Amino acid sequence: MAEKVIRVDDIDGSEGDDVAKRDFELLGRTFTIDLSDDNDKRLHEMLDALAPFIDNAVEVKPAGKGRKTARAAKIKGYTNGDVRAWALREDIEVSERGKISDEVYAAFIETHPDAKPDA
Repeated sequence: MAEKVIRVDDIDGSEGDDVAKRDFELLGRTFTIDLSDDNDKRLHEMLDALAPFIDNAVEVKPAGKGRKTARAAKIKGYTNGDVRAWALREDIEVSERGKISDEVYAAFIETHPDAKPDA
């Protein structure tokens, strides 16, 4: 028993002997679509018209998490929360959030010698 494959144009839904699977490239990627000769011609005209814009454009990469750089530890064995709690108990001005000043770290290490980071 024979089977007949009928291809349908993915753009306008037409059927015909000229409808075929057509491959095209865009931005280094290959795509495929079933098109008639007329729609294949239209596709390539559009790609040709688009080419100068793509050639002169700059790709925008999605924003991502920045690379974290390794920093020397300010203290060893304690958290910033520990430093803040200590500073508040000692009536040393320290922000609730954000960066802790080097002076506060130095004072904490002075009273907690085990917190001194390895050099």
